[in-house]
Amino acid sequence: MLVSTLSFISRSLANISRRCLTSKQLMYEKYGDPLKVLELKTVEVPERLEVNEIRVKWLAAPINPADINQVQGVYPIKPPLPAVGGSEGFAEVEAVGAGVVDLQPGDWVVAAHSGLGCWRTRAVYAENDVIKIGKDIPFEAAATFQVNPPTAYRMLKDFVDLRSGDLVVQNAANSAVGRAVIQIAHARRIRTVNVVRKRPNIDELVAELKSLGADEVFTEEQMLKEIKGKAKGAKLALNCVGGRSALMLASCLTKKGVMVTYGGMSKQPLQVPTGPLIFKDIKLVGFWMSHWYTYPEHKSQREDMFRELGEMVRSGRFRTPHFQKRKLEDWEKALTDAVSSADKKQLFVY
Repeated sequence: MLVSTLSFISRSLANISRRCLTSKQLMYEKYGDPLKVLELKTVEVPERLEVNEIRVKWLAAPINPADINQVQGVYPIKPPLPAVGGSEGFAEVEAVGAGVVDLQPGDWVVAAHSGLGCWRTRAVYAENDVIKIGKDIPFEAAATFQVNPPTAYRMLKDFVDLRSGDLVVQNAANSAVGRAVIQIAHARRIRTVNVVRKRPNIDELVAELKSLGADEVFTEEQMLKEIKGKAKGAKLALNCVGGRSALMLASCLTKKGVMVTYGGMSKQPLQVPTGPLIFKDIKLVGFWMSHWYTYPEHKSQREDMFRELGEMVRSGRFRTPHFQKRKLEDWEKALTDAVSSADKKQLFVY
């Protein structure tokens, strides 16, 4: 009788340890065209947690250009395959392991680094894989809190000592990073000259960016006339395009000015004006937000940054771009729209 009882208890404990929850996740087993290699699957997620593990329920995640590049296999960070897409989003903590002290069920968190795979409904991570954020941040802001606003924040803070009235020039001003640059700079009373692509609705776009705090908005054609005009004397240039566009930005820099390159949307080599490089001693540097997160010594700066960005959001001084909200089941349409038009920003809502 005792042996039978012990056997029953043993089987019950084994069943409990194997009991799992499920998660829908957008996965890929090889690199390639996202529409061909991605697949929506339902997988099991352990209910039982290790000491320092947490289980989260993802609430929303955007589709960023870097996410698409990662699935294509052309992004510098390549997670082990099979992998789940998505590098940014926010989640609610469902459960914590016995050794977790800084998080509790109900907390909102964002990814602390790339590679967590946010295009899924549920997952288990180590406690230090996520960062706690305030629950009073609007939904769309929370979902896009890890990549674009921090990129803008760091570029405005880390390379040049910018003061009130100083000038920053940037291309790709309509991008998520570009819009964040405009708003953060405006809050600090830093002037911005912003370059965008020519388009049919250019007047509407100019008005929209100026409503965010942009001082000037020009097309690339217009910018050629402003290098020695309203764009002259910039202390900082932010380049996400490359090619001729980067050449124009660098030409606007004052003595010892800095151009930070954080993208290459044109897929053209960086062009640099020889004169300013030699006679103005301008500097060219690169910046990658994902790499910045990997430095342990940046932890306190990261916390200060999120606190300041959160305060900007809560006070209404920072607005997120408009997103088309999609269910994970509609991933093919969402990815098609994300690839075909940068203006159609996509957000998975779970």
